[in-house]
Amino acid sequence: MDMDEARRLRRLQVMMSMVMSVIGQDPDLTLEEAAEMAANTRRTALSMFPDKELAYDLLYRPRLQRLMNERFRLQ
Repeated sequence: MDMDEARRLRRLQVMMSMVMSVIGQDPDLTLEEAAEMAANTRRTALSMFPDKELAYDLLYRPRLQRLMNERFRLQ
């Protein structure tokens, strides 16, 4: 892994942490806003790592989905 890739990966981790925090803790956040944040996060991640769609869907999508299910009592 080169320095640029390491830097992008760190940025992605920080972004995911912030998004998960907001979705989990912002009492005023609506389901629609949370879904839009999740979609924007995915778009940003894929712009940073264009060939890693499967990795994103395996690593991050389930976490976001689980958090949204808990937060908004979805089934």
